[in-house]
Amino acid sequence: MAAASRACRHLPFAVALAALSSCSLVAPRAPRPTAVTTPAAAAEPQSQAGAAIAAAAAALIGTPYEFGGADLGGFDCSGLALYVYERAGIGIPRTAAEQQRAAQPVPLSELAPGDLVFFRMGGHRIDHVGIYIGGGRFVHAPHQGVAVSSADLANGYYARHLVNGGRFVSAAVSSR
Repeated sequence: MAAASRACRHLPFAVALAALSSCSLVAPRAPRPTAVTTPAAAAEPQSQAGAAIAAAAAALIGTPYEFGGADLGGFDCSGLALYVYERAGIGIPRTAAEQQRAAQPVPLSELAPGDLVFFRMGGHRIDHVGIYIGGGRFVHAPHQGVAVSSADLANGYYARHLVNGGRFVSAAVSSR
């Protein structure tokens, strides 16, 4: 019951965050090419699933960081992604590097809410992941001592370490 109470307490913030993300100060994304052949019927469930994943991630803002954590007691970055995707009925690998390898690559200019964003923070391998929520922002579990929070992909620090985006939603939608 405490978990439901916590989720309900963060729901208004998630709704407000989604509404405000369209007013971001980040430069607007380039329009998608008009030659995209994705049928509207297939894109609609994907965008609904992505929006649900983004809202679920935003609702967890304020949850403590815990190394190896993947539940409401605390999250590390990949545990947060795993938890949110599991709640949407989509199984993904456990670590950031495994998630990046398994995801369908997405150009940064085509990120959609619910996509994952991958970073190299401390070397040559993927070692950090966040959940894109739109408007150039993502939700992540940064590190010990800092709770789950949102950040801007255009922030100098994150922009320097950002590698690429990845998507699991389209595979799950097309298999249903």
